[in-house]
Amino acid sequence: MEKLYEAEVTTLAGRNGHAKSSDGLLDLDVRFPKEMGGTGGATNPEQLFAAAWSACFGTSVTVAAGIEKIKIGEVTVTAKIGVLHDNGSFDIGAHLLVKINDVDYDTAKKLVEATKSICSYSKATKGNINTVYEVVAN
Repeated sequence: MEKLYEAEVTTLAGRNGHAKSSDGLLDLDVRFPKEMGGTGGATNPEQLFAAAWSACFGTSVTVAAGIEKIKIGEVTVTAKIGVLHDNGSFDIGAHLLVKINDVDYDTAKKLVEATKSICSYSKATKGNINTVYEVVAN
């Protein structure tokens, strides 16, 4: 497979540190959220992952609609990434709320199902984390 793009980000001091991309476009502090006993006041890996996955999934819905030759309106994806803890072990869970305007529910559901096999984040996490896809049509 041909590599089209590669992001490079270096973090210093993990979840209580700083992250910076090689091109300087990403340059921010990272902190444990207050809910996890941290100070908050900065982004965290879960927010960054939610932003990346929701952006990728939204674009992939548009690709799926093009493949299926379905005219759609605006696509909005809200990703919630949760940190789960059980007996000293940590995991993550995901909930993606996908809203596709100008199509009925059945069409939106069909597009979301097709998108799961297009979006690189959905493919990478399939079978690895518990993910709920919630579909809304307008």
